[in-house]
Amino acid sequence: MTALFALATSLLWGLADFGGGLLTRRTPALTVVVVSQAIAATVLGTIVVTTGGWSEAGPQLWFAVAAGAVGPVALLCFYKALALGPMGVVSPLGTVGVAVPVGVGLFLGERPGLVQVAGIAVAVLGVVLAGGPQLRGAPVQRQAILLTLVAAFGFGTVFALIAEASSTLTGLFLALFVQRVVNVLAGGLALYASVRRGGTALPDGTFPWRSLPALAFVGLADVAANGTYVVAAQHGPVTVAAVLASLYPVVTALAARGFLRERLQPVQAAGAGLALVGTLLLATG
Repeated sequence: MTALFALATSLLWGLADFGGGLLTRRTPALTVVVVSQAIAATVLGTIVVTTGGWSEAGPQLWFAVAAGAVGPVALLCFYKALALGPMGVVSPLGTVGVAVPVGVGLFLGERPGLVQVAGIAVAVLGVVLAGGPQLRGAPVQRQAILLTLVAAFGFGTVFALIAEASSTLTGLFLALFVQRVVNVLAGGLALYASVRRGGTALPDGTFPWRSLPALAFVGLADVAANGTYVVAAQHGPVTVAAVLASLYPVVTALAARGFLRERLQPVQAAGAGLALVGTLLLATG
């Protein structure tokens, strides 16, 4: 069961990342975040009411609130990075966020083993190489790398917080619902502020109704991935779940290769691969 749910997590996250990256190439990233998360919140709210998830309310939901506040920042940065591309570099670098749970463990008194130390070193080297020879003097590429690292830190923080927000399946639905509601509120305020400063919320001033199915898929796939990951971690070794779930960049890269015909420079491909290897070492260490 652990392997099944963890692999489902990789598939869902990978496809959600690919879809989100495509949508932000023609729709403002904040709009993508708000609309997709609003759809997910609506579906989760229905599930909470149906399953009686409100009975699981308690102080632990503050972790979900915190995760909801951090989530939009991470998603916004990640989608913008994916829009700048290439996805084959951005997505693997996003997995470096697994270092956050490792940092939490250090704060609580744990000490990393040699494998984890090696993972950190390999991941950092991957970040440097993934910028490629165009990193210097190429502001777009440099910006994509920076946004990805900010997103990775945010994702890692969200995972650490949401893991503390529930211990039962119905509690998980409630925690994910609360997280998404806060996502929408925080993202909506940011979108309002952006429009007030002269930004645009909708392409060409009209709602992209044709993109609504894709927006729904991105939001639902993202929340489903969070859910399947927690289930996988609760039903088996966390290391196994983390390793299998961290394979989602492969899905994004394959989708980008198949649909967008992206081609990476050798040094970029090597850097992205090292970042993924470093993530796996951190998870298994």
